[in-house]
Amino acid sequence: MIPAIGLIVGILAGVFFDVSVPLELQPYLPIAIVAALDAVFGGVRAVMEGIFNDKVFVVSFIANVLIAAFIVFLGDQLGVGSQLSTAVIVVLGIRIFTNVATIRRHLFHA
Repeated sequence: MIPAIGLIVGILAGVFFDVSVPLELQPYLPIAIVAALDAVFGGVRAVMEGIFNDKVFVVSFIANVLIAAFIVFLGDQLGVGSQLSTAVIVVLGIRIFTNVATIRRHLFHA
């Protein structure tokens, strides 16, 4: 439940506060959001499976965002930023959909 509450608080904070991202960091924002969503859905899945650990969640959240941003940064430096961005989005997207499918199975027992 903690990941879901954190997600809701984060969304509300983004809606009510004027947040501006520096121009040089804007290419990394979508990747960071998808990486953070992967950690959040993984946390929700862990709660439903009864194995949630707050330390693991925090480390997973931070590590996902940093590693994904680093891969995109490395791709930008090598001149293949869009290809690596797509690869990161695909991998994290698969993980998100896998977690959501597991959550759905837990909720609907199907």
